[in-house]
Order: sequence, then C-alpha cells, then structure tokens
Amino acid sequence: MKTAAVPIRLIVGLGNPGSEYEQTRHNAGQDLVEQLASALSASLSSTPKFFGLSTLARTANTDIRLLVPTTFMNRSGQAVATLSRFYKIAPEQILVVHDELDLQPGVARLKVGGGHGGHNGLRDIISALGNNKNFTRLRIGIGHPGHASAVAGYVLKRAAAEDREKISFAIDESLRIVDDLVSGDWDKATRQLHSNTK
Repeated sequence: MKTAAVPIRLIVGLGNPGSEYEQTRHNAGQDLVEQLASALSASLSSTPKFFGLSTLARTANTDIRLLVPTTFMNRSGQAVATLSRFYKIAPEQILVVHDELDLQPGVARLKVGGGHGGHNGLRDIISALGNNKNFTRLRIGIGHPGHASAVAGYVLKRAAAEDREKISFAIDESLRIVDDLVSGDWDKATRQLHSNTK
C-alpha cells in the first residue's frame, strides 16, 4: 500500500503522436499532462533522448518531471524507463496517467501496482521497468464499447460531445490533486478524487 512517504517525481501522460490522434479517447493521459504543463507555466518540448516531450515543472514547492512519450502507445515504456533511469526516479515515484475502459466517462481513480489490464501502454511500461508494477496509475474513465472486438476502433476515436465533457471533468478533478500526490499525501488525494468523480 502506498504511503505518504512516497511522493511523485515523474508524471507521464500516455497517448499516440500525430494530429489524427489528438483528443481521442486513448490520449486522455496525454491531454491531462499537457494541461498540467500549461497550468504550471512549463513548456513540453521534444527531447529525443527520452523519446518524448518533457519538461521540468514546479508545484507544491517541489520540482517534478512531466513526460509525454512520442513513441506509439505500445512503446511507451522506452520513454518512461529511459527518463526515470537518467534522473534516478524509482518506479514508486512515477505516476502514469492513462485512459481506462473499465471506468465510465467522468470517473477517475488512483491505483498502485497491479497488471496492465490489456492496456498496451501499461504493458510496455511494466516490461521496460524490468517487470516492476509498483508505479501509481491515474485512470481516466472513457467507457467501454460493449464488445472486445470494438475496442481498438473505439479508443482511437474522439468521444461524443457528452462523453467528452465528462472526460474533461475527470481530468479537471484529477489536476486538483496533483499537489497532494507530489507532496506524498496519498490518502487526501485518493479521498478527494474518488469522492468527486463517482
């Protein structure tokens, strides 16, 4: 179980690169980190050695790294592992923000550890970190299309207006708990997020 002794030092937003994937369901994690960078007056810039867009930001009186991998989703681990090793950031200090089929739009949940649940980005990160699953996940609900065969097309499309509004709400509520996560106040962050996004 995560405790207040493990503050977050790296926040990763998962998505696919390219204009055709902008604001698609699968890019919910990337959308959140881009909004966070803007809110913190930090500029994500191309960092080829980290296979993504990255920046140093400051919040809760702490410096944190923000990362958006620019590999495709199923190679996200390359960016996460490279940057975290370079800056000596332990898996327990990493927050990965990603879309979640098993949660409805408007819902966001924090989770520590566990499997990849079929999410290709998480699968690759776990592998790249040496099968270490002990990073924190911030799961942004996008809903499920109803059948496994429809998932691939579903996640790569933009949500309908009503769902888009709900996903934006979940992202906004998630941004409100970043300072608590960076400070290591896991209980407060979880309580606030889980009560506000039901």
